[in-house]
Amino acid sequence: MELSALSLRLRALSVLRGLLSHPLVRAYGDTLTALDGTAADFADRYGALCATRFSCGDIAQAVLDAVHFDTNTLTDTINAPEAAVLNAATHDLDVLNALLALDGEAFKSAAADKFYEPALEDLPDFEAADSLPFSTGAALADYYREEGYGFFAQSSAFAMQDDGSATPIVHPDAIRLHDLPGYEMQKQKILKNTLAFLDGRDANNILLYGDKGTGKSSTVKAVANEYADRGLKIIEMSPRQITNFPKLFEQTLRSPFRFIVFLDDLTFSSEDDNFAALKAFIEGGLAGKPSNLVIYATSNRRHLIRESMADRQGDEVRVRDTLETVTSLSDRFGLEITFSVPDKDEYLYIVEQLAKENELNLDTDELHLLAERFALRRNGRSPRTARQFISQQLAEQYGK
Repeated sequence: MELSALSLRLRALSVLRGLLSHPLVRAYGDTLTALDGTAADFADRYGALCATRFSCGDIAQAVLDAVHFDTNTLTDTINAPEAAVLNAATHDLDVLNALLALDGEAFKSAAADKFYEPALEDLPDFEAADSLPFSTGAALADYYREEGYGFFAQSSAFAMQDDGSATPIVHPDAIRLHDLPGYEMQKQKILKNTLAFLDGRDANNILLYGDKGTGKSSTVKAVANEYADRGLKIIEMSPRQITNFPKLFEQTLRSPFRFIVFLDDLTFSSEDDNFAALKAFIEGGLAGKPSNLVIYATSNRRHLIRESMADRQGDEVRVRDTLETVTSLSDRFGLEITFSVPDKDEYLYIVEQLAKENELNLDTDELHLLAERFALRRNGRSPRTARQFISQQLAEQYGK
């Protein structure tokens, strides 16, 4: 394809028009346009293109990511796209693949024919990139249906910001359920609920409550990781950000993914605005409850609201109303799962499993003895204590 024709076709992107603002695609377009200017214009834009390409690393992957994370007319009508939209997407993919097929020599040769400037021959060079894994609108539609699309395709985990926006977590905690021995009944209940949610069936918001260090938070993250390949995303939100729920709904409403909103260490005061906001979400509010969101919350308290002595003093009606408020939120979680401190046998079972997984070289009797001593010096028996003990023993084993 002639570069002048490619420049015009690039300007005519329609379905994937959003890619024109992507730094790499824009750099290609600017360089093509510069061929209609001066030699200095071309040298400037070509240098910028080289710099952008070098910073992007895998060029084909960078363009694929841009297509993947885009939302457009095709994604908006993904279940029944019109033929005209599919044809337009085919045109756009043809243009993008033509860009990827260009090497530095193609640009420099065109510039030499236009400007007759020997210095242009010494400009940096680069090789052509691989093509995209699809070349037609129909194939792109299949890709979107299989892999999803849009902002939330960028990661399996996100963090809520105070302004109500979500940001991708580049390196999320990779913990899996096999890393968390014990608490099998609790894990099975959460897995069953999560599978129902992924299958589009009725699913409950879950409150995981119990003692510190029992693995509540780790279990939520591990469950999310188990089903990340099915499009399950986790959004970590602090209790102080709960009033941002409406903004979160707007961001996720049209997403093809399903989301666990993870509220860790959830506790309120009796006059906390976030209490009412969370209660409204669970009850659905005027806008209704989003079908692609569930809340998995952890707390050290079953009733979530800190009670003061004043709450239990006064006339009978006021005390009853206060206590009903205290229990009203936790009662609205469809599933409450208790994580209690393990007894000795359960604790030692967790220690044994972690030792086996990490190839710790200690016989069982010595392992038990050292694990019990470690728990006595710390805050007692818990999965967290077991993991800390194993980490210490591994450090000693490999430090010898």
